[in-house]
Amino acid sequence: MATIFGQISQEEAPRDNSKTLSFKTPSMKAPDSFYGTQTHRLRGFIQSCQLIFHNDPENFFSDRKKVLYSTSFLTGRAGKWIEPYLSNISNEDPSYLLNNWQLFETQLFTLSCDPNEVRKSEQELDNLRMKESGHVSLYIADFRSLMSRIRDWGERAYIHVYRRGLASRSLDQLASYPGNFDILQELMDITLELDTRYHERQKEKGSHQEKKPPVTGSKPSRLLKTHLQKGLTIRRIRRASNFMLQRTIPILLSSIRTIN
Repeated sequence: MATIFGQISQEEAPRDNSKTLSFKTPSMKAPDSFYGTQTHRLRGFIQSCQLIFHNDPENFFSDRKKVLYSTSFLTGRAGKWIEPYLSNISNEDPSYLLNNWQLFETQLFTLSCDPNEVRKSEQELDNLRMKESGHVSLYIADFRSLMSRIRDWGERAYIHVYRRGLASRSLDQLASYPGNFDILQELMDITLELDTRYHERQKEKGSHQEKKPPVTGSKPSRLLKTHLQKGLTIRRIRRASNFMLQRTIPILLSSIRTIN
């Protein structure tokens, strides 16, 4: 593999006079070797490569450079798989595996993954739904995790499945947003921003309700109860007084007649 990789560097350099193929990535750990087994190791390998590409875009500005760099870490079963492609390294056809990162990733995934695990992950992604009271950030994390376990469905398919799984309130928020989305990441960014605003507003409402005085409704306050009790006592005294007068006046009149 080292001899083949040396050949890659020698053949690549003459094609690009302005930028030479360089695999120096300061402060970034090189990917671990991948042997072509165990799906979770492949995910880690691909992610490590992508981090390096992102960290050093000047060197990894083409699919060919990305693929050739990644092949240097393939050993065992994966190394044997890539050897026939490396023997035809001069092929510059854009559809050739060494010149197409997406194809390279897909084929490597097919080589290494358990078909049953892939089908299970595809079904889980197809059935993934966001809870009405949930957060888009958690939905995106689950969605991305399942995406990493399956074959590439294509951008449009991912967008369709992602939208379908959103909570109804998120779809309502998205309906008022102008324009269509052709890139999944852009759609995720917008829904995440809208959801963040929604939950912030919910917190504001909760805080506002806590500061408001308690709603009394039909239940009287303590002060009102005191006034009502006083009023009730006065009415009782008046009734008692009237009753006593009604009983006392006839007796007094009778006594006066007797005296006369």
